[in-house]
Amino acid sequence: MTAVETVAQQIRQSILAGERPAGSRLVEAELTAEYGVARHSLRAALRTLAGEGIVVIETNRGARVARLTAEAIVSLYELRTALEVEAARLALERGPLPPSVYGALAVLERACADGAWGAINDAHNGLHRAIVEAADSPRITAAHAALDGELKLFMNQLEPLWSAERMAADHIALVRGLEREGPTALRGHLSESAAALVAAEGDSERPGRVGDQAAR
Repeated sequence: MTAVETVAQQIRQSILAGERPAGSRLVEAELTAEYGVARHSLRAALRTLAGEGIVVIETNRGARVARLTAEAIVSLYELRTALEVEAARLALERGPLPPSVYGALAVLERACADGAWGAINDAHNGLHRAIVEAADSPRITAAHAALDGELKLFMNQLEPLWSAERMAADHIALVRGLEREGPTALRGHLSESAAALVAAEGDSERPGRVGDQAAR
């Protein structure tokens, strides 16, 4: 890996592990000293992370860890619901969920047992990705993959609200619910976390909008 790739990976891991909270500043002088890289390498790494949606770079104000607003959370919920619920419908038309989904669930359960949020974040995305990929629709899979950075930010902001134990239990219930009830189980699952996070952002009108859509 190049110096730029290495420092980008290190900063990414620190963000997704919850060590750098959403909205916190990324001070160049501090980061160059911490990671032992030149300023131009650090800036290139930050641009890489900005391209992933994990970091925001503002003219004359520097970089900061991205934070999803209530509006962005609702928009992400709407798009996730459209993609994931349709993917689940297509997958379940083929029969039971494939072993890849259960394998991804097992990875998430182990990560939750260990309690490291960065690993939980990765495993959470892995499970939802496995559900989408089970549809065998390249276009839906590609569209969902483009949300990866935002989904990880979503999980980072959810960390203070959701325990590792709850994360495991919720996703065990999700997979069982998909087998018993079909795609509606996924719609409710997505709504619950989105509404909680929007409420935490202080927008009293948005949670109802998420909940109303989940009931459809």
